[in-house]
Amino acid sequence: MRPLLLLPALLLFSFVQAGDPPDVIIRSGNGMKVIGQQVELLVDGSARLSFEEVRHSTEFKPSASAIPNLGIGNAAHWFRFRAVNQTTNDRHALSIGNAEIAGIDAWVIGSDGTVEHHAIGQGVDQRTVAEPDIEPIVPLHIPTGGSVDVYMRFTSDKQLVVPLAIGTKDDLRGYASGRDLLIGCYLGFMAVLLLYNLFVFLSTRDRYYLIYVAYILLVSITQAVFIGFAKFRFWPESSWFATQASVIFTVITAVSANEFMTAFIQVRKYEPRLARFRFLLYALMAVGVVARLTHYPIEGYQLLQLLVMVSAVYQFVVAFRISRRGSRVARYFLVAWCMFLAGIVIFVLKDVELLPYNDFTKYTMPIGTAFEGIMLSLALADRINVLRREKERSQAEALATSLENQRIIREQNVILEEKVTERTHALRESNEHLKRTQTQLVNAEKMASLGQLTAGIAHEINNPINFITSNIQPLRRNISEIVEVMQEYRALTPETAAEKLKALKEHERKLGISDSIDELDDIIGSISEGSNRTAEIVRGLRNFSRLDEDDLKEADLHEGLRNTLALLAPQYRDKVNIRFNAGAIPTVECFAGKVNQVFMNVLTNAIQATAARTDGTTPEVVISTITEDGEVCITIADNGIGMSDEVKARMFEPFFTTKPVGEGTGLGLAIVYGIIEDHHGRIEVTSEAGKGTSISIILPIRHAALKQQRA
Repeated sequence: MRPLLLLPALLLFSFVQAGDPPDVIIRSGNGMKVIGQQVELLVDGSARLSFEEVRHSTEFKPSASAIPNLGIGNAAHWFRFRAVNQTTNDRHALSIGNAEIAGIDAWVIGSDGTVEHHAIGQGVDQRTVAEPDIEPIVPLHIPTGGSVDVYMRFTSDKQLVVPLAIGTKDDLRGYASGRDLLIGCYLGFMAVLLLYNLFVFLSTRDRYYLIYVAYILLVSITQAVFIGFAKFRFWPESSWFATQASVIFTVITAVSANEFMTAFIQVRKYEPRLARFRFLLYALMAVGVVARLTHYPIEGYQLLQLLVMVSAVYQFVVAFRISRRGSRVARYFLVAWCMFLAGIVIFVLKDVELLPYNDFTKYTMPIGTAFEGIMLSLALADRINVLRREKERSQAEALATSLENQRIIREQNVILEEKVTERTHALRESNEHLKRTQTQLVNAEKMASLGQLTAGIAHEINNPINFITSNIQPLRRNISEIVEVMQEYRALTPETAAEKLKALKEHERKLGISDSIDELDDIIGSISEGSNRTAEIVRGLRNFSRLDEDDLKEADLHEGLRNTLALLAPQYRDKVNIRFNAGAIPTVECFAGKVNQVFMNVLTNAIQATAARTDGTTPEVVISTITEDGEVCITIADNGIGMSDEVKARMFEPFFTTKPVGEGTGLGLAIVYGIIEDHHGRIEVTSEAGKGTSISIILPIRHAALKQQRA
């Protein structure tokens, strides 16, 4: 009775129980067998079904395609099949020939009920994969004559194409060796192409080769990303970048292709409107990249797919239009681009099963880029030949023009020589006149300075001279009285000495000879002091002018400053307070007389500037000297009326002066500037109207001329 009651339950259980997966037979000698049409497929629109739910699901349907193309979306796609081993080898592998699939989960259920889980795919860290490879691989351990059930879950926010192939480990190694050889040949060929064009760029410095080298590099990286080589070799641990690399590099390569085309076939020249259109494409691509990398990955991916297609068509249209105008380089580019487009078309037709899936159709994009690279290299070489022919033609034209110009020049030379002779004579006369005028102006400035200097010197010398002159008459009188007494003493004889000696003593007393002798000593001392003062003034004048020194020599600038102050003393004594802060400076190689003239002109201006103040401020000039970095700095600062920025900007211009007419020539500071330049020094000026001026004269300790002589 009880078995009869359990019968309906068993019938119901068998009704809801999922059927067995379809068998995939693995036989020896078949190689890697494509099994897309032998599996069953389930679409999980919510992408939330668990493995256990899917395992007992009755929604699986047979696949209708050898290479299932599942489109773009958020759904999860499940595959299942039973792998039956009819070989003597128990080690097998399931290969998924699409390295762009983000997430792949595989469950392998053994005959004893054990379950192995494998997480592989582009978004998985390669370090966690049991058998890492360029393409995702699921290892299968199937005893001879046994079988395993395989369930696979695929998720991707890109175009989901699932090429499944199964075979023994030996079959996989053979397949991988051929695939890696093909990839290696492609990358090696592109590397050779890149290095060759880089070498040509370094030889010719043609910027088109540099742009092309960058384009080849980006194309190679992009293709390496698509075939999984970049993820496997360059960033195996970066899952996020691995999933986005194909999108990023595709956009960058599309932009670089447009820029290379624009420069190479001169799109801006022939099609300026179409040249501007590419910026719209770039802006839309930027929007697509942002959408892809943020909250709209699928929408961004679809937009970028469309834009890359539009970009390819845009390049074809532009190259076609320019080639119709007779541009050879545009024709080369058009052929190269058509080869690349042909590779893309074959690749797409393979995915929609209009062409068979094999190693050729799988790698048509890399093959297309290789042929494109060859054609573009030929185009660049042809461009060089065209440029060489144009250069030869332009050289021939230039030679003909040069010969004609030579004839014209010979005819004009006679006329020009006559005009040059006339102009040279006129310029020589003008130059001589200018030199005479310049000499006269400089002499006028020197005479003006000499007049001021002479007035001061005359005043200084006049005092000791007057002192000497006023003592000459008393000296003459005292000497004559002493001589008179001496003559009377000499006239005495032994016979008359007794009677005349008393009279002589009386006469000596009346003349005051003793006082005259004492006064004579004072007079001679006064005359000596006056003559010494006069000699000191003359010596200072000679040291100031250094008339006996015409060559570069080492000079004590402190001595020059003191001599200059001594000569200027009549101008500032009892009027201007002069402070001299003498630092420790060495002797300086210079033209001492010219440097003293610099001190004279600058100090004279400083004294006059302080005297021009009418606000009661005590006039003061401060002189400071220091040594710094092989240079001597003499700073002359005053608290005078200062200068405005306009006056400061023109202070060294010849003939520029702020003094009234007749009081200045405007050449003093111009001469100062020229002397300092001759010494390879410099002048630094700080001034503010109403507050004073500071002028720093900076001279090298060793003059450049003497340095060269010593070297």
